[in-house]
Parts: sequence; structure tokens; C-alpha cells
Amino acid sequence: MNKIIAFVVAFVVVVLVASSAVFVVGPRHVAVVSSSGGAKATLAGPGLHVKLPPPFQTATFIDTRIQAFDAPDADRYTTSDKTELLVNPVVRYRIADPLKLFAATKGDPQTLADRLASLSRDALSGAFSKVDLSDALAQQEAIANGARDTLKAAAAPLGIDVVDIEFTRIDYPAELAEVVYKRMSAAREQAAADERAKGAAEAQKIKDEAERKQQGVIADAYSQAQAIKGDGDGKAAAIAAQAYGRDPDFYRFYQSMQAYRESFKPGDVVVVDSSSDFFRFMRSPNGEAPPAPAAPAAARKH
Repeated sequence: MNKIIAFVVAFVVVVLVASSAVFVVGPRHVAVVSSSGGAKATLAGPGLHVKLPPPFQTATFIDTRIQAFDAPDADRYTTSDKTELLVNPVVRYRIADPLKLFAATKGDPQTLADRLASLSRDALSGAFSKVDLSDALAQQEAIANGARDTLKAAAAPLGIDVVDIEFTRIDYPAELAEVVYKRMSAAREQAAADERAKGAAEAQKIKDEAERKQQGVIADAYSQAQAIKGDGDGKAAAIAAQAYGRDPDFYRFYQSMQAYRESFKPGDVVVVDSSSDFFRFMRSPNGEAPPAPAAPAAARKH
């Protein structure tokens, strides 16, 4: 009976030792086999492997796929104009050198998370400190790329390859939100006022240019009209002179008729001296003064 019990115990021990000595690495992982004696760790790829049972050797499995590190709480970052922002970054990375990572963290996931959090915070602080508030909101992708490059260099000694950084949130702290919104509103109002002033100046410039062109057109038209009028007056004077030369009496009669037309209007009552030279054609068709009446003969005495 004792032999059976001893055999069962020995069998169980052998099974436990064998199960702890044999391990399988999946296709998306690698295993770092380390010894308690301080010997150099070795890397085991996908497949079936054998090692010494603990505590002589241990196998630490490391995921080689792209992973995401998301800080549980938003961190505060300060821009170049001393404005604080709440930022939630997501860091995507993969383990490029598992042996370096194991040497730095001893395979502890929490140590890896703490180191990534510290390095990413330093990289983002440097990126946000180089831009002001407006650029921080407008150039998020550029800021994330700059922080990624900085973090990539800082994480390389850990055997980590940083693939990307994205922001899931960029916001103002509650105590600063109202102040920032008022500042942004004032800035937008000032920009709108500047645009209105610029538009008014452009409108006045266009109006002044149009008025200048209008005055030029009017002056040119007046000059042409005066030239045409002068030419017409000259021709009229030439025709009048020609007519006067042919029949001076008729010309004087015509001119007087024109003067009468311009001087008298229908319904006018005018009191004038009929002996005036202006009315000579009213007294005689040829404008000559009528003969004086003969004096009465003196009475004879008988």
C-alpha cells in the first residue's frame, strides 16, 4: 500500500515538473526564458519549448502585436501662452526587442505602463509647450506626430517601437472654460470688425474710383458738347452772315421777330413806349419810321 502511494506521489511530481518544464508559445507572442542564477535570458519563438522547472528557469510571454496604451485620466498640458488643456492621448506601440523590454521591466506589465505613461507625458508636454492655444486646437495632428517622434526615440531603449499617438479628447479645465470662451469670442468679434472695416475701406475706394471716372466722363462729354455747340454756332453765324448779305432788310426783320417771340409770352400785359426802336417793325413793315403828319394850314383873314 505504501509503495502505491509513493508511486502515485512520484508520478504526480513528475507530471508537475514536466508540465512546468514544457511550454507552448503562440504565433502572436514570444517568450523570454530567464534563469534565477542571473544567466543571460534567451528568446523563444512560436512553438513547443522545454526549460528547467521553476525556480530554476521561468518563461515570460510577451505580445508582439500592436497594442494601445490609454491613460485612465486626462492629463493637463500647458501651451506656450500659458493656457492649460485637458488631453487624453492614446499611444499605439509594439514590442520590437523583447529582451530589452524584459531587462528594463523584468516582465512586469505595470512597470511597462508606468514607464510609457511617464515618457508619453514628457513628450506631449514638450509638444504642447511649443504652440499657443489656437494652434493647439487647429494643429492636433501635427502636435501628435511631433510627440510621437519624441516618444519613439525615448522608448527605443526599452525595446518599444511607438507607432502612433492620437488624441481622444482636448478640452479646457472647468475653471478656465468660461474665460477661454470669452477670449475666443472677443477675438472672433475683433476679427469680424477688422473684416468689416476692410470691406468698408474697399467699398469707399471703389466708390471714389467710380466717382472719379464719372467726373472724367462728364468732363469729356461736356467738352465734346461745347465743341459741337461751338461748331454749330459757327455754322449758324456763317449762315446768318450769308443771309444778311443777301437780304439785310429781311434779316433785320427776322431777328426782330425772334426777339419779339423771346420777349412776349401769351397772356403777358406789357406797358411800353411804342415809339421805341425795338418796335419799329410793328410800326412799319420795313422798320422805317412813318412820315410825320402835315401841319394844319393857318386861317386866313379877310
